[in-house]
Amino acid sequence: MTIGDIVAFTTLQSRLFFPLGQMLNVQVEIQVAFALFDRIFEYLDLPIEIADRKNAIALDPARVRGRVGFSHVYFRYPEDQTGSTARVKHMELDDALARQPLAPFGLMDIDFEVEPGQLAALVGPSGSGKSTMALLVPRIYDVDAGAVLIDGVDMRNVTLAGLGSVIGIVTQETYLFHASIRENIAYGRMDASDQEIEVAARAAAIHDRIQELPEGYATMVGERGYKLSGGEKQRIAIARVILKNPRILILDEATSALDTRSERLIQTALEPLMRDRTTLAIAHRLSTILAADIILVVDRGRIVERGAHAELLERGGLYEKLYRQQFAASEGQQAHHDAGKARSSSVETLAQKPGP
Repeated sequence: MTIGDIVAFTTLQSRLFFPLGQMLNVQVEIQVAFALFDRIFEYLDLPIEIADRKNAIALDPARVRGRVGFSHVYFRYPEDQTGSTARVKHMELDDALARQPLAPFGLMDIDFEVEPGQLAALVGPSGSGKSTMALLVPRIYDVDAGAVLIDGVDMRNVTLAGLGSVIGIVTQETYLFHASIRENIAYGRMDASDQEIEVAARAAAIHDRIQELPEGYATMVGERGYKLSGGEKQRIAIARVILKNPRILILDEATSALDTRSERLIQTALEPLMRDRTTLAIAHRLSTILAADIILVVDRGRIVERGAHAELLERGGLYEKLYRQQFAASEGQQAHHDAGKARSSSVETLAQKPGP
């Protein structure tokens, strides 16, 4: 056997073994694919818990006034991973209240109404149910008993598309898609022009930062916006809701990831947006509370106090305690900061004066 025969044989052998090895791996890939498809179809086969009712009506955004009401609302999160929820009738819940303490992560007999154009601030300790109340308005969850109303109409009798057209949400955790900045802002209104998107971005104090990026508004933000900072993501979400211009606005710590300067710019941008719109704001800022038409103090899933800022302070209840612990400290820090700026300004003025 010559050297050429050996080279030809080994070359032919290698060319034969590689395809055979790939063919043997096909079965493994098929098994992995089947397992993946099982999980996909398992997810697709999950029952839809929140869907349009048979005779659901579509809201006309131009005719919606924006009155939001909670009528004796009870709610519990699912008890287990299968999605089963404790469905208890109104009478049974009242009896349960008399027999046992209130369980966490639920709402009990929430009853209030916010008039069109009013700002309602939700205040309370962490885990008291403020975000849960906000999530019931756009039907992220459905109530177990009672009803959430828009202009006197039960939200469960309205199409989900109709609710989406009149409600705008800015949450503490911002959701961005793996798309460009322009597409993420335009998600608030898909037919918006580039000029309208830019106006919304300017109002949210993010336009200048976008212009600094190499691709501008065409910049891809990455999965869940990982290429942007927390403040930048939040300002894009605020630009999205400004572009949408909803009738009902829900703010869940919308400026939590912003620095002081950006927060003031956003507050300035949100003021005209909140004007003549019904706004539910989960308040952790003193400025939001002082501007509220009504303050709802939530504790362990119940509204324990309601009223204006001065009125609640006089009562000396939970709100007064929270104010002293959180808001008064913030107010003192702000006053100290303003006094420091005033002193610095005075020193600069004296330094600029000519000597004798």
